[in-house]
Amino acid sequence: VLIVDKPAGPTSSDVVQAIRRVAGVRRAGHTGTLDPFATGVLVVCLGRATALAAHLTDADKAYRAVGRLGVVTDTGDRTGRVVGGSPPDADSARRLEEALPRFRGEFEQVPPAFSAKKIGGVRSYELARRGEDVPRRPVPVRVDRLDLVAWDGDRFTLEIRCAKGTYVRSLVQDLGEAAGCGATTEELVRTASGPFTLAQAVPLAALADAAAVERRLVPLADALPDWPALALGPDGLAAVGHGRAVGPPGFISEPPALPPGTNVRLVDASTGELLALARWSPTGDPLAFPFRVFVSTP
Repeated sequence: VLIVDKPAGPTSSDVVQAIRRVAGVRRAGHTGTLDPFATGVLVVCLGRATALAAHLTDADKAYRAVGRLGVVTDTGDRTGRVVGGSPPDADSARRLEEALPRFRGEFEQVPPAFSAKKIGGVRSYELARRGEDVPRRPVPVRVDRLDLVAWDGDRFTLEIRCAKGTYVRSLVQDLGEAAGCGATTEELVRTASGPFTLAQAVPLAALADAAAVERRLVPLADALPDWPALALGPDGLAAVGHGRAVGPPGFISEPPALPPGTNVRLVDASTGELLALARWSPTGDPLAFPFRVFVSTP
C-alpha cells in the first residue's frame, strides 16, 4: 500500500496509472476519489494489496477546505462556471457559523452534479459535461467534525472528518446558501484517509522509479492497523493455508476478548507477514474464520 500526496491537476485514476507504470505492476487501485483540483492523501493499493481496497475505502476521511463566499459555480469548486452568488454582508459570517451544527452528525446530502457517482453506469460528471440532466437524489452521510478554523475576508477554512461518500463541495455550497450569499470550494486537501495522514504521504513527483515506490510501501500486515492482529504459530499457519478456521492450538498466545464478528488480521508470529483477513467468533472454542487468504500450503 502506497500513501501518495496527490497534486492538483491529475485525476485519481491518472495517479494510479502513473504509479502502476513506474512500479511495473498490473493490478492497482485507489481507495477513494479525489477531485482533480484537490490534493492530499490518496491511498493506492498495488498487487495483492488490491484485496484490501474495499476495506480501506470504507474508512473515514479528513479534509481541510477553503470556501469562498459570494460565488456559486456549476461544479461546486473553483474550476467551474460561475452560475450565481451575491456579495456577502455583515451578517454572512454569523449565519454561516450558526448553520454548522445542522451539518454535523447524520443527515441527507444532495451530491454535486459533477461527481464520480455512477448513474445508469455513467459517471455523473460525464452527463453534466454533456449538458444532460443529472438526477441527484439525497443520500445519507455522516460528518463527525465540522469546525470553522479561519476566516479571511470572504474566505473561510473548515476542518472536516466524515464518513465515505460525503461531498465536501456540497457541504461548502450548503453553508454558503445558509449564509445567504452562496459559496464555492477554492481549495480542498485530504489530510487523512483512515489511519493514514498527510505526514505519511509521499509527493507523486518523488516516485520516479520502482525503487522509490518500494521504499515507501506500507506492508500488507500494517495496512489495516485498526484491526486487531492475532499472531499464529505453525498450526495456525497450516490451518490458514488450507482455508480452515483457526482455533486455540493455532494461536501463540491467549486470544483477546473480542466481540463476535470483529474483523481481525492473522499474521505469522515468526515473520510478521499477513496471512489472512478473518472474522472472529468467540462462541465455544474461539475461532477465526478467514475470508481472504494471502498464503497457501501445498
